[in-house]
Amino acid sequence: MGLESVGDLAINVILNKLGAKDIARVACASKRFRSSASDDTLWSNLCFHELALNQPVDHLGNPLPSFKECYQAWREAFGMYPWSLVKRVKRCWDRIKTWLTNNFPEAEATLCKGATEADIQMLENMLKVELPLPTRILYRFHNGQEIVKANLETSTFGSSLGLIGGYSLYNHLVNVYLLPIHQIILETQHIRDRLSFFRRSKFVLVAASSTLRRKMFFLNCSNGQLYVGTKLLRTERDIIPCVPQDLISLHQESNGDEQQDAMLLWLEEHGRRLEHGFIKLSDEGNGRSINLFPDEPPICSTAVTNGVKVRASALIIPEFIDPQGDSEKYLFAYSIRMSLEPQGCLIGGMSFSSCQLHWRHWIIRANDVVVSNVNGEAVIGQYPLLRPGAQEFVYQSCTPLPTPSGSIEGSFTFIPGSLAIPKGDPFLATVAQFPLQLPDYIF
Repeated sequence: MGLESVGDLAINVILNKLGAKDIARVACASKRFRSSASDDTLWSNLCFHELALNQPVDHLGNPLPSFKECYQAWREAFGMYPWSLVKRVKRCWDRIKTWLTNNFPEAEATLCKGATEADIQMLENMLKVELPLPTRILYRFHNGQEIVKANLETSTFGSSLGLIGGYSLYNHLVNVYLLPIHQIILETQHIRDRLSFFRRSKFVLVAASSTLRRKMFFLNCSNGQLYVGTKLLRTERDIIPCVPQDLISLHQESNGDEQQDAMLLWLEEHGRRLEHGFIKLSDEGNGRSINLFPDEPPICSTAVTNGVKVRASALIIPEFIDPQGDSEKYLFAYSIRMSLEPQGCLIGGMSFSSCQLHWRHWIIRANDVVVSNVNGEAVIGQYPLLRPGAQEFVYQSCTPLPTPSGSIEGSFTFIPGSLAIPKGDPFLATVAQFPLQLPDYIF
């Protein structure tokens, strides 16, 4: 290699160790440096390491001719925001979208393209609020979800596609989606007309279900906290924070890069739970949806007895919490999933190809005090027949508690064979204790 080639290689090695601003400064030194600083491989590396981009596209997904123009477009689009915060928001959305692409593409299709600065300014002007920076950037990437409503009173087409997900409980079906800006404006104005404390506040409605008993999430633009509405929703005492308060750093004056709000923390935690399988998809007749019942230990308990596997977990139902209540202040829903192992039902050295539930026994505690000891036939009026390889039998029920924590444990009585044709003596299948707990994060 000639000296000039060696020099070019050395320049390229050095430039690859610099940030974008320093590369731009080097480019001003000479034509030769400008040429080296324009190498698209250099900008490809920057786009990948800072923005996880493998293709030159802008923040709306539009293709661009080169990685250098790509990087420039991103910096220009978000030039008014701390760059480290922009990268963090992109990582949050990337995590959620990657999971959606691989598992739930029909929900990903409901995500709107990013809002413009003009859209956000319109919201702030009409609602007389100033959105926290992280929330502004979140909406610059995706302007909520656009879900077409078929009938506001009875059902919603696409209601199972909510990004936040939900649960079903008897006839109470909940699925929460992120609202686009135009809907935030309309619904926040509507709520302010009905609720006097909202007219004095800086709350905006950012996520909600479409059911009659709505589950609603409100962002307080003054303190950055996200709240969920409870049963009464008459005063500020009737909303509950959704994110641990100690994680929220409010309006850092000296270092904007450190600014946080609950909306970003909330979505980051949601992305982690999806990615790690803590919550999963369900398909239970209303279309596929994100199921908020925890699916991993320690919140989800598992016990296998005589070949019968029972998994159980619970969650808080905030829209039925009564903060002013007494004996039934908190309502918890629980999900029970039961199945028969491949070897079948094993009793006294014998194997049976099926067994049927007959009886249930629950011990429910508030803190460490037993508040309910239940014995009864069936579960939600059903006597599930379990067979090896069959889909889990899943059902949900609920229990009120006077305290924000407690537990459930118990057992099911099964009959080998079936109730109509028993092939052995009844046996108990354990339901391992699982917690009832008002969590740090509420979804």
